[in-house]
Amino acid sequence: MNPETYFIHISDTHIGPTKDYKRHGFASYPCAEKMVEIINSFPHRPDFVIHTGDVVTEPDDASYKLAAELFDRLDVPIYFANGNHDRAQDIRKFLTMGPKTDLMDDELVYRFDVKGNRFLVIDGRADDMLDPHGNISEAQLEILRRECTADGPPLTIFLHYPLWPINSTWFDSHMLIINAAELHDIFLQAGNRLRGVFHGHIHMPLQNIKDGIVYTCAPSTFAQFEAWPGAKEPAFSQAPPGYGFVHLVGDQTLVRQHTFERVTKTVKKERPTPRTIAFREPTQKRVTLRLPKAEETI
Repeated sequence: MNPETYFIHISDTHIGPTKDYKRHGFASYPCAEKMVEIINSFPHRPDFVIHTGDVVTEPDDASYKLAAELFDRLDVPIYFANGNHDRAQDIRKFLTMGPKTDLMDDELVYRFDVKGNRFLVIDGRADDMLDPHGNISEAQLEILRRECTADGPPLTIFLHYPLWPINSTWFDSHMLIINAAELHDIFLQAGNRLRGVFHGHIHMPLQNIKDGIVYTCAPSTFAQFEAWPGAKEPAFSQAPPGYGFVHLVGDQTLVRQHTFERVTKTVKKERPTPRTIAFREPTQKRVTLRLPKAEETI
């Protein structure tokens, strides 16, 4: 029996090049900053944070540098999956991650171990012509076949994209992994090893069970989509930002999804008011003032 393991699942921060950047009318950076503060203040320290992609909105240096500065404030290691708004080379260049073993040079595919548990991050980013769909390359599928065997430590998988329809027309037509069935069949080979598959991309808390595998989506840290049955256009809701706190305890996988109050702008941290200190009264001195003569200018 492996020791209890805890991780925070966040997704879709969509940080822009400046702290006051807004997307769809919502400020993204202040909410991500609040999320970092929340994680650092937990009474029970998580083992790591997983960010399942769309770290930034545009893959430019300014956005990634701002994200790097923010996530470097975390008191625990963080790992990133490649989102459709990200680029694998930029995540490698700008963002610091915990200890890991890279499994591919070009795509962002790697594994890491914590307390006897195996965690596998895969890269679903497709060619731009397929965006916002995802796709798993054949080279990556071959690696996954070797990783998702029935023998081995407990396994948890992270990626950006959902595999299955969510009963909402626009999302089901635009946002899924194209070769989901083949990927799912590989996951099934892991059998009871597989503790869950965690993703983002659709900006909402969601659980989907397929052939005994639980797929869990984290809400965005700043803005959520609405996805009513039959909806033919995407729409944003007023639902608050959120995250998942995941417990791997014994043979259970517990996902506690939380929300927090939206932050609309970055608040500059004021320096603390200094303590009141009693000073000795200064010695009075007699000062003689010279009055100017009439012709002098004051």
